[in-house]
Amino acid sequence: MKGLLKCCLPLLFLGIAIDANAQKLEAAKTNTVKPKYTGMKKPKPIRTELSAGLRLNTDGWGIFIDKGWVKSNEKFRDQFYNVKLFQIEFDEKKRPEETKHVNDAYAGTGTGKAKPFIFGKANNFYTFKLGYGGRKMIAGKPEQGNVSMHLIYLGGISLGLLKPYYVLSDSTPAKKNSTIYTRNDITYTDSTQASFLDKSHIEGASGFSKGLGQTKIIPGIHLKAGMHFDFAASKHGIVAVETGLNFEYYTSQILLLVNKDATSYFLNAYVSVQFGKRW
Repeated sequence: MKGLLKCCLPLLFLGIAIDANAQKLEAAKTNTVKPKYTGMKKPKPIRTELSAGLRLNTDGWGIFIDKGWVKSNEKFRDQFYNVKLFQIEFDEKKRPEETKHVNDAYAGTGTGKAKPFIFGKANNFYTFKLGYGGRKMIAGKPEQGNVSMHLIYLGGISLGLLKPYYVLSDSTPAKKNSTIYTRNDITYTDSTQASFLDKSHIEGASGFSKGLGQTKIIPGIHLKAGMHFDFAASKHGIVAVETGLNFEYYTSQILLLVNKDATSYFLNAYVSVQFGKRW
């Protein structure tokens, strides 16, 4: 009997230990709290941006649209370190010497209110530019709300639109040696030079549509470099100021003012503001 008891006691203790361990495992399973599924996904990385703005140049003004693509697939792509840019821009070129005049001699006459005109202006010059380049962050974010600084550079083709500038003048005699003058829209040419530069006979600028059919297309190229400052509080917004230099070269000489030399290139400084979004 004692021998049987000695053999059974170890088996009894082993069974008690196995049962206790099983109870502990069951309790652990029961007390484990499973994380709740919230249904929220990680935000998608930013890949694209679109913005538009107004640009003031030392030789005119412009409007533009920027389309950008985040260039790298690195971990910090949402911090906009490197962006490819495609830009569409429309500008008007002006000479700093351009000033508007009003000939008060025609005010209150049968011709109506005197219209302002730019004395000596030979042509309006507009540019349509397509540019490709990049923007690289050099300081600022990643923290949202911080101002970020970027280097911007791009270049591309430019199409110049040269439109003759017309004024309404009564400096042409109706007949030879006549004291009666006819009113005509004239632009600057060799034959109209004297009348065009006779300020006392200019009633005012002709309508914008005058001369559209004579517009010439002049191809060229442009290069741009500057600093871009982004003030947006959110990584999904764009609120930026940009300043830099722009160079343009055209295949023909451009005459803007009669008393100034024609030129085929333009160099200006600019400042712009732009707004947009990223997604």
